[in-house]
Amino acid sequence: MKPSRIETRFAELKEIGRPALVTFIMAGDPDMETSLEILKSLPEAGADVIEVGMPFSDPMADGPAIQLAGQRALAGGQTLAKTLKIVSQFRKTDKKTPVILMGYYNPIYIYGVEKFLKKAKSSGVDGLIIVDLPPEEDEELCIPALEVGINFIRLTTPTTDDKRLETVLNNTSGFVYYVSITGITGSASSKPKEVAAAVSRIKAKTDLPVAVGFGVKTPAQATAIGKGADGVVVGSVIVNVVKDSLTKKGTATRKTIPAVKKLVKELAAGVAKAGK
Repeated sequence: MKPSRIETRFAELKEIGRPALVTFIMAGDPDMETSLEILKSLPEAGADVIEVGMPFSDPMADGPAIQLAGQRALAGGQTLAKTLKIVSQFRKTDKKTPVILMGYYNPIYIYGVEKFLKKAKSSGVDGLIIVDLPPEEDEELCIPALEVGINFIRLTTPTTDDKRLETVLNNTSGFVYYVSITGITGSASSKPKEVAAAVSRIKAKTDLPVAVGFGVKTPAQATAIGKGADGVVVGSVIVNVVKDSLTKKGTATRKTIPAVKKLVKELAAGVAKAGK
């Protein structure tokens, strides 16, 4: 089977010897049009892989920054159908950058799994990260996703022991997402030495790239974490930059997109240093 965009991108970066910068934005934050323009700006700013959040009313793994981003999106009328439309619009001008939808199973279940996967594939979605579907539920979404050619990316954590890790890695594809802290997104900073050791433990059991997230906030941290990982995931700090650029009523300003681009360029420079 032809390699996915995710697999191709990580292979390309391995060739040049640097980790991937994986950036997260929330679809529809602060509105659909602005989030599409932010999405379009990310590759030029230095994002190698993009995670697009599917807003949900009860996001159990997300810290305050991403929860608030989801609330802003939902208040603006964002839906799963509109999120898929954002990806399809992005694909009109970018055929190469991998796009991953990240979120929770409930909106997909309500939408209809078969319908969702068909639309996601035709829209140009490359992967899924569904944080509340454990490996025991692979028949629900993971296996059907793999069958249509969409990578299913799984989370591992500091508390995932060797026995559980083997279960988690089963049917995982694209890359493995290592959650570097025990807690919610944006709640603490990662410790590079501990992360590098954890990544090594995971890589002993899989040939998949390992990307690290949930605690990277600065370019310097991106450099430090990137030295021990195949990818660095940044989310909360990006959605906070969006929030800080908005009016008091929560609407976008002329500062919104440039602020995100500036931050992502700085993070990309940090990740690039990890490869030197």
